[in-house]
Amino acid sequence: MLLQWYMVGKLYHRSHIKYLYPSRYFGNAMSASGSTGNTSRGVPLCEIYGSQSPWGSPEFPLVVPSYNHAVLYHVPGNGALPQDRPPKPQIGQDKWDHDFVRMPCSVHSLYPVNDNGESHLKKRWEIIESSLSKPIKNSQELADTILSYNTKFRNIWKFRALCKLFDEYLEEEEVKYFFDVTLPEIAKLALALPKLIQTPIPLLKQHKNRSISLSQQQISSLLANAFFCTFPRRNTTKKSSEYASYPHINFNMLYESSPSDSTMEKLKCVCYYFKKVTTKVPVGVLTFSRRSVPQRDCPRWVQSDAHISDLPLHIDSVGTIEDADGLIQIDFANKYLGGGVLGHGCVQEEIRFVICPELMISMLFTEVLSPSEVLFMIGCERYSKYTGYANTFQWAGDFKDTTPHDSSGRKRCAVLAMDALPYSNVVHEFKRVTIARELNKAWIGFSYGLEGNSHSQSCLYPGVATGNWGCGAFGGSEALKSIVQIMAGAHSRRPIAYYTFGDSRLRDFIINIYNMLVTHDVTVGQLYKLLLNFCLTDVRKNNLQTYIRQALQNEANISKNNSENATNEDCAVDNKPEGMAINTSSVISQLNLEECFKDDMSPDLFSQDETELLEVKVDKDKNTESKETEKTERKSVPNQTSRLFDEMQKLDCEIGQLHSLSSPSQKRLTPNNENSDNSVTSTSSEQKKVKNRKITDYFSRM
Repeated sequence: MLLQWYMVGKLYHRSHIKYLYPSRYFGNAMSASGSTGNTSRGVPLCEIYGSQSPWGSPEFPLVVPSYNHAVLYHVPGNGALPQDRPPKPQIGQDKWDHDFVRMPCSVHSLYPVNDNGESHLKKRWEIIESSLSKPIKNSQELADTILSYNTKFRNIWKFRALCKLFDEYLEEEEVKYFFDVTLPEIAKLALALPKLIQTPIPLLKQHKNRSISLSQQQISSLLANAFFCTFPRRNTTKKSSEYASYPHINFNMLYESSPSDSTMEKLKCVCYYFKKVTTKVPVGVLTFSRRSVPQRDCPRWVQSDAHISDLPLHIDSVGTIEDADGLIQIDFANKYLGGGVLGHGCVQEEIRFVICPELMISMLFTEVLSPSEVLFMIGCERYSKYTGYANTFQWAGDFKDTTPHDSSGRKRCAVLAMDALPYSNVVHEFKRVTIARELNKAWIGFSYGLEGNSHSQSCLYPGVATGNWGCGAFGGSEALKSIVQIMAGAHSRRPIAYYTFGDSRLRDFIINIYNMLVTHDVTVGQLYKLLLNFCLTDVRKNNLQTYIRQALQNEANISKNNSENATNEDCAVDNKPEGMAINTSSVISQLNLEECFKDDMSPDLFSQDETELLEVKVDKDKNTESKETEKTERKSVPNQTSRLFDEMQKLDCEIGQLHSLSSPSQKRLTPNNENSDNSVTSTSSEQKKVKNRKITDYFSRM
């Protein structure tokens, strides 16, 4: 009786809260037919900003030089940078080792040359200065210039894309302007490297939380050197090379790629960037921060009590991530930053890197991302408009970036690079280990800058602008990836603006499943269990949305039935004559179990509320063996107690159902160890634990 009243009380408590505080549970929900605009669903964007304008939310932390934050420019004592000119470079000492970028202008950068048949080493920067100081009139001379200090590739690099751009693709006037005006300025910018970069650039290595801040002028000089392919030890593709775990940075990869139309358009974006920065020197700065979180410090997803209903969600089928001013804009990254931007790739990350080329400098110093790492980039400027996607991508002219600067002189544009796993088969994506990996990756990114914040705090702004992360070329499921990001957003308290890139069907799917989760007041932990349960089904045939809807409906029906049964039993007890109440002490006396109360140290039956209940299929033989053992044990119980043991078993089953979101027809549950691979052994252990329970454990719940 008391057990049933306890469960009814819990159900009533949740529904009572919903009645008193409806905005917490339903304020963010919106049907697919309701919207804040013709193309959007969910809450308005102002709730994702956290204010009425994109720039009303708090700024990210200021740039402060420290042991783990290398600042390559001089920061005045008051922290305020001049707004009309680039900041001065910070003075340091050249370093030539495995912890820093090997610079082309370093005195340690040597190159073999032949003079009169004799080979000797010469400072490579002297060769570069001599080559770039000469006039370059056409694409062939540009190729010869690059090869003059990369002689070992003279018979390998063919510059197919570069030659086609200037010989066939561009108009004659555009080609003339580039070689007469823009290219000489790019050469000057490249040769200014020793003056602009006077302190070593640390490598952002794996498993280290480090940041680098550079001025836009410094980045333009570094990219000019990448344009002329001057960075040493960065051209080889051997897996044993020093920079094998870093992206390519020299542009020879782009010049060598297939001369498709999309490659031509990417080159146009790059050339236009140099035209703008050589015409007017940019005065801002950028920060690149690597965030690495050990696996042990990632959330225990099964225990997350964050409510999906607490997450503000905005979904738009027309807008784009890069247009979401003021929000943290997700880069659907490759684990090697930039992906195929210097090759044939032309999808989300590659497009973002060519319209905002300053992001490409991350490829110079960022080691390949591990499963528990992301890169956060603040301050990039956008230079180009574009149309199309992949094969239809085209440069569409100049972009006027009016994004304001923050107190550290950075554009208030935050780009978060996080890589998803590629999948060749949908079955591979729907596994516990891969779902946990994607959840951790999204959470590490979404929670950037929120270290130490309590989960009880309200939503933390600015929100995240994201979309079909890890889908498309990576083969991910749009349904699963959207749910994973919603879970990560709810747990980290980051509002989400989700862009479906013209897919209104996906937009309505996301808002419908979100509303369903809000209506049933589902927590992140409960949703995680549902996803794991779904992984045990035939995911190729079953529909995730249908599965979740059915599981939630089954749980609602169980709760309703238990509530009704409790009410009926209460009425029956109230109508009994006096003296007819259940007397548990007389039952104990009849069974001679008075001594059991003295050492009753058994676990609380309700401890399962804190555990993960994951459905598994038990082998037929083990299930049969378990049933035979159960029959044998029952025969040994005295006849007068057999009925009581039946009731005890029934009570165990009911508790299992009350604490699970799974279908009532699926009765096999595993223990609370979500990392256990031996589910069959764990299930037998749990069965044995129930059989060995003390009888007083049951009377203490009555």
